[in-house]
Amino acid sequence: MSEKKGTSYYIYIIKQNRMVLSIHIREMNVVLLLRVFLGLLFVCQGYDKVSRIKVKNVVQNIHTPLAQHGVPEFFSVIGAYFTSYVELICGTTLILGFCKYWSLYLLGADLLFVAFAFSIVEPIWDMKHIFPRLILLIILLILPSQWDVLSIDYAWSLIKFMRTTL
Repeated sequence: MSEKKGTSYYIYIIKQNRMVLSIHIREMNVVLLLRVFLGLLFVCQGYDKVSRIKVKNVVQNIHTPLAQHGVPEFFSVIGAYFTSYVELICGTTLILGFCKYWSLYLLGADLLFVAFAFSIVEPIWDMKHIFPRLILLIILLILPSQWDVLSIDYAWSLIKFMRTTL
């Protein structure tokens, strides 16, 4: 009897979700598109820094202009490693929809760090690389989490919900 009750309850949850899916299909697609697009931007950038260019070369490229303004080398080293790996790892988790908010916050810190470094080198700099990413990141933080149904986070929340109610 409890098995049948659990099964019917599970179908009821699925029916609820199908109703939500049919009502909010555009919103879900928008969040999925934004999340995957932003994740791809960061993954490609992080992969390029980690695998193709190599982080030590990134350190050399960014330290030269920063050193002219008196920035210590450890700042460049920490910044290069932080930005490279955060972009690669958090971009991947963003695509999957896993730990979405942690990824977005770390990527926001990454953008702040990069903007700070660019501002040290040149007070008036071209924002064409940072600003679009920042706008997409802010939009994803503002949009309701209920719209992000096609993600690992949502699947995990369903599993936790079903464990507590059965």
